[in-house]
Amino acid sequence: MSPPAPREALPFREFILKIHSRCNLACDYCYVYEMGDQSWRDRPVAMPAEVVDAAARRIGDHVREHALPSVEVVLHGGEPLLAAPPLIERVVRSVRAEGVSAAFFVQTNGTRLTEARLAQLDRLGVRIGVSVDGDASAQDRHRRLPDGRGSHASVAAALDALSTGPYRHLFSGILCTIDLRNDPVATYEALLRHRPPRVDFLLPHGNWSAPPPGRAEGSPATPYADWLIEIFDRWYGAAEPPADVRTFSDLLTLLLGGNVGNEGLGLAPVRYAVIETDGAIEHSDLLKPMTAASAGTGLNVLRDSLDAARALPAAVERQLGAAGLCERCRACPLVAVCGAGLQAHRYRHGTGFDNPTVYCPDMIRLIEHVRGRVAEDLAAAARPSERGPAA
Repeated sequence: MSPPAPREALPFREFILKIHSRCNLACDYCYVYEMGDQSWRDRPVAMPAEVVDAAARRIGDHVREHALPSVEVVLHGGEPLLAAPPLIERVVRSVRAEGVSAAFFVQTNGTRLTEARLAQLDRLGVRIGVSVDGDASAQDRHRRLPDGRGSHASVAAALDALSTGPYRHLFSGILCTIDLRNDPVATYEALLRHRPPRVDFLLPHGNWSAPPPGRAEGSPATPYADWLIEIFDRWYGAAEPPADVRTFSDLLTLLLGGNVGNEGLGLAPVRYAVIETDGAIEHSDLLKPMTAASAGTGLNVLRDSLDAARALPAAVERQLGAAGLCERCRACPLVAVCGAGLQAHRYRHGTGFDNPTVYCPDMIRLIEHVRGRVAEDLAAAARPSERGPAA
């Protein structure tokens, strides 16, 4: 049964602050700079002090209005560590000055993760996620400097400093975008060398009108599921997996009847807001390559509350669960686990987001494989031992 449609959206509990709108890498799959969105060109390069202070006030007001025990604040970009150290200091201290209990994170490409930066982030209590795509070959195929040089060497050095030194406690995990040309197990092992507490494998951004590599409409092939399944079998079969893999652990939780806070899986309400460098409030910057109207709200922290954004129909729609999905997804027996994937991956010119994910065959194949492995284990655990009673 579909959950009842909320009369109003639940309050936001995560705030993504775009503190710097430019990047020092030229990743060829970047959804900000390589997929048609040009709005960043008209925004301040770095978030001005008055926007920082206004955003902090709006977050504080929102937390107090809804008696939220805690929230998360993610420093994002562009590349957030292009921001000057005093700006990062101001963001963190301004939010905390509102009396907010907030966990701070920064999502970085790692190239600016120097000893001085690590020391500052440690002092401020900001945890660190790093985007890296595997070994040198995988990383440098996509994640290059503007002059074409690869970024792997500098990122690997930064990860070594983060994962093995006194800042280990700040390491929140690795984001890795899937490239079907890379061997999946070799990619997984390359990431494990950095000792991440968590790995999150990301499907490349694409949709029905601009399909991702390897996906063709109507094809029964499941290249992304097949890629992930090789890693899952290695991860699931380990006596003690060396790192949490978010996609897999979330799938296990959902299959066993739990809930997860993963926008790309399950039916939990989406409860984050994005604040751009000019103070604009957005639903999700992932939607801008399709249509800026889908992401934008027309609101700004310099003049508007976060509750004004929460009251918009688009915010409510992101919290409807199965009731907000297309008819085909609502009828699917796997909808509570799949959740139709990321909203951005459902887009088709002419029908908007009223479609399954472009990765639908892959999602079905992956979920059924994971469910089959779990079912085998549960059946084995339920069988009486073939050994007789102890003498």
